[in-house]
Amino acid sequence: MRSTPSHIKMLEHIPLFSCLLANERKGLCQIILERKYRKGSVILMEDDARNYMYVIFSGKIKVVRTHPDGREQILVIRKKGDFFGEMTLLDGKSQPATIVAMEDATVGLISKTDFEQYFMKNVNVLKEIITLLCERLRESWMMLRVLSLSDAETRLRAVLAYLSSTYGVKDQRGLIIPFKMTHKDIADYTALTRETVSRLLSRLSQAGEIEILDNKHLLLKPSFDRPL
Repeated sequence: MRSTPSHIKMLEHIPLFSCLLANERKGLCQIILERKYRKGSVILMEDDARNYMYVIFSGKIKVVRTHPDGREQILVIRKKGDFFGEMTLLDGKSQPATIVAMEDATVGLISKTDFEQYFMKNVNVLKEIITLLCERLRESWMMLRVLSLSDAETRLRAVLAYLSSTYGVKDQRGLIIPFKMTHKDIADYTALTRETVSRLLSRLSQAGEIEILDNKHLLLKPSFDRPL
């Protein structure tokens, strides 16, 4: 399925795409293919060598690595307006992690050929790609820093602080992490057990630092202690 007008309009607000000339962006939008994925479905497997870049038009996805014992480690979460898969187009290597839909999602696919035609010949776009790669590197540094924390509560606080600073929506009560994360999701993000996460979240809730809202979103109150 080709991109809808609303999705094409969204691309104008993504720096990587807004660098294109209007006619270039229009031409690219006409060839972007859309795919829909149900919650929990795998979009890309680790070591997959598909030659596409993916733009998230709706929903959220998680980038994960699976340990030999089967445990899942969430590396990062991507939302509407984000994209992924560009690294495989830049260096020709396979996908370094598995991509899973956290909720029903619509994703646009840009082929390697189209990526090279529209992006790699534009100096402004290349500058945006360099900026993007720097952001990706900083994300990796942050997660390495978080996972190096030995204290479980400090690690959990660091992850919640990171999620709220990256995705948080300001509210008169504090900062809301605007998507549902189960205790298992948070455990996978922090590399802690689900039981440990449940116990720590209960403690933070009782202390008045966080609140689980009716829609299952997490509210970090002003009293929440941010370790990073």
